[in-house]
Amino acid sequence: MLAALPKDCTVIALDVRGNSWSTEELAVRLQDWLASGRDVALLVGGPDGLSAACLARAGLKWSLSSLTYPHSLVRVVIAEQLYRAWTINTGHPYHRS
Repeated sequence: MLAALPKDCTVIALDVRGNSWSTEELAVRLQDWLASGRDVALLVGGPDGLSAACLARAGLKWSLSSLTYPHSLVRVVIAEQLYRAWTINTGHPYHRS
């Protein structure tokens, strides 16, 4: 997984021990990531989570929940949350606080 990362990208590991963010906090982070001009890579582990090397490479660790989710569901949740954060940043009415 690490070999596939773009050079000098922002790496975020999805990890149960990471920080949980509200949707509004994610919107702020998304805005910062977009303003940085760097690629962003989200690392999602398999049934055993991410390797120690992947966790060490990540600048941020994001926890969606203290629950364990299947890999395929995590991808859907991430996509929906990124879309929701984007709508907050663009003033679209999709997200209602």
